[in-house]
Amino acid sequence: MASGGDDAEASAGTQDALSAAVRRTRQWLERRTLGLATGVAVAVLAVVFVVPAAVVFAEAVLVDGALSAAPIRGVLTDPFYVGALAEVFARPLAVGEHLRGLAGWAERGFPVPTFGLIGFTAYQALLSTVASVALGLPGAYVLARFEFPGRDLLRSLTILPFVLPGIMVAVGFFAMFSADGPFNQLLGLVGLGPVDILFSLEVIVLAHAFYNAPLVARLATAAWESVDTRTVETARSLGASRRRAFLDVIVPQIAPAVLAGAVLTFVFTFRTFPIVLALGGLDLATVEVWIYSRIRQLDLAGAAALAVVETALSVAVLAIYLRFESRRYGTGRTPDPSERTPLVPSLRALARPSRLAILAYGLVVAVVFVGPIASMVIESVTGANGLTLRHYAFLLDRQAEGASFQVKPWPAVRNSLLFAGATLAVAVPTGVVVAVRRVRGGRGGLVLDALATAPLAVSGIVLGVGLLRGLVFGVPLPGGFRLRVTGVVAIVAAHAAAAYPFVVRNAAPAIGGVDRSLVESARSLGASRARALLDVELPLAITGVVAGAAFAAAISIGEFNSTVILAEGGDSYTMPVAVERYLGDRTLGPATAMGTVLLAVTSASFVVIERVGGGGYR
Repeated sequence: MASGGDDAEASAGTQDALSAAVRRTRQWLERRTLGLATGVAVAVLAVVFVVPAAVVFAEAVLVDGALSAAPIRGVLTDPFYVGALAEVFARPLAVGEHLRGLAGWAERGFPVPTFGLIGFTAYQALLSTVASVALGLPGAYVLARFEFPGRDLLRSLTILPFVLPGIMVAVGFFAMFSADGPFNQLLGLVGLGPVDILFSLEVIVLAHAFYNAPLVARLATAAWESVDTRTVETARSLGASRRRAFLDVIVPQIAPAVLAGAVLTFVFTFRTFPIVLALGGLDLATVEVWIYSRIRQLDLAGAAALAVVETALSVAVLAIYLRFESRRYGTGRTPDPSERTPLVPSLRALARPSRLAILAYGLVVAVVFVGPIASMVIESVTGANGLTLRHYAFLLDRQAEGASFQVKPWPAVRNSLLFAGATLAVAVPTGVVVAVRRVRGGRGGLVLDALATAPLAVSGIVLGVGLLRGLVFGVPLPGGFRLRVTGVVAIVAAHAAAAYPFVVRNAAPAIGGVDRSLVESARSLGASRARALLDVELPLAITGVVAGAAFAAAISIGEFNSTVILAEGGDSYTMPVAVERYLGDRTLGPATAMGTVLLAVTSASFVVIERVGGGGYR
C-alpha cells in the first residue's frame, strides 16, 4: 500500500513538474514572441527579397566566380545605354573636357548627343512627372477648397490607380486612342481629323499621368487640408494680398507633399514596364523593358548589370523622396470643412473664369482618367454591328477548346486568386511585425525601415530574375544540396515582396495611433507584451491591417513585372499576363474582355480599402 502511495505521489510530482515546465516555457515564449516573430519576418524577407536581389547584383559583379566591375563598366561605357556620357565614364578624370565638348556642339548649332537608353528612360520619367503634377495639383486645389456633390467619392477614387494593374490600363488606352476608338470618334464629331498617338511617347506620358496624377493629388490634398489657417489669417491681417499669402504661407506648407509626390512619381515612371511594353514596345524601350528583352535573349549577365545601374539610380532618387516625406509631418492641422466654397452656388457663378477653368479641367480629367477604363469596358461588349458578347464568348471557347499551349481565362483567374491568398498569408504577418517594430523603435529599427522601403526601389523585373536564377534554378547549400522551389512558390514570393511594404505603411500609423494608456493598463494587469499586442493593439488597429491586406491582395492580383518572367512557358500565368498575351496577339476584343474581368476583381479590393481601411495608402 505504501508503495502504491509513493507511486501516486511520484506521478503527481512529475505532473506538477511538467505543468511548471510548460508554464515556464509559455511565459518564456510570451516574453520573446515579438523577438521570435521579428526573426521569422526577417528570414521571410531574406528569402523573398534580399536573396533574389543579391543573386541579380552578384551576377553583375562576378565574372567566372571573381569580383569584377567589367559588366557594370560595360553598361556605363556603352553609348547605347548612356549616350554621350559613355566617354565621361570611360575617362572620368576628363569631365571638364567632356563638358567643353558638349558645349562646343551646342555653340556650333549641332544637336547635343543623346544620353542613350538610360537618358531616354529618365527623360520620359521627367515628362511623366511634369504631366502628373500638372494634372494632380488642380485636382488637389478643387478637392481642398470646394464642396460639391460626390467630393468624398472623387477623393476616394484617387486611390484607385494603386489597385489597377498596369497592363489593364494599357489596354484601356489602346482602346481609347485607337484609330476607331472613342477619342477619334469625338474628334470626328467636331470636324477634326483622327489623331494617331498609339506607340508614341505622348500616350506613354498620358498613361503614366493616369497612374501618378491621383497620387500627387492625394498627397497635396492632405497637405492643403492641413494648412494652419491661423497663419494665413495672420498674413492677411498684416496687409498681405491673397496672392502673397498663398505664395508665402500656403505654398511652403504644401510644397513637401507635392515634391514627395513628384519624386515618387519619377521613381515609379523610371521603372515603368507594362505601360511601355504594351504602348511603346522596343521602339520606345525603357531600361525595364530592355532588361526584359535581355532576359528573353538569355543575356542574364547584361540584364543584371543594367538592373544594378537602374536600382542604384532608383535608390538615390528614393532617398530624396524619403527626405521630402519626413517634412510632411509636424505641421499644424486645423481642418475646417465648413470653409470650403460651394463649387456651383448659382448659374451666374458658373460663368466666372475660375469655374470655367475648373470645368475645362473636368473635361481633361474625363478624357485622361475616365475615358480609358470606360473605353475598355465598352470595347469588350461592342463590335462592328453594335453591342455583342462575342469577345466574352471567345474567352469561353478558348477555355473549352483551347490547346494546352494557349492562354485560357479560368486558369488565369484561378491562379490570380490563389496567388493573392498565398500572398496574404506571407505579406500580412510579415508586414504587421515590421510595422510593430517600426512603431516601437529600438534596436534594428534602421534595418527594418530599410527592409520596409527597399522594395519600392527594386523593380519586379529584378526580383523575378533573382527568383528565377536563385530559388527556381536552385541555391547551392553545404553538402552539395540545392534549395529549389517551383515557379508557383517563386511567384508568391515575388508578390509578397511587392505587397508587404503597403501592409507596413497602412498598419504602422494605425498601430501607432492606439492609446498607449490602454496598452500600459493591460501590462499592469499582468499581460505580456505579446498578449497586449494581440488582445489590445491589433484589435484597435484592425482597420489599418485590413486596408494593408486589401492592398496586398490587389497588388498580387495586378502584379505583372515578375510574374511575366516566372510564368514564362508554364501554366502559372495570371490575369495580367493573360491580358498581355491576348493584346500581344493583336486581339483587342478578348484583351478588353479579360481586362474587364480583371477590373471587376481589383475593384473589390478598392471597396475594401476605402470602406474598411478608411483612407488607404498613406
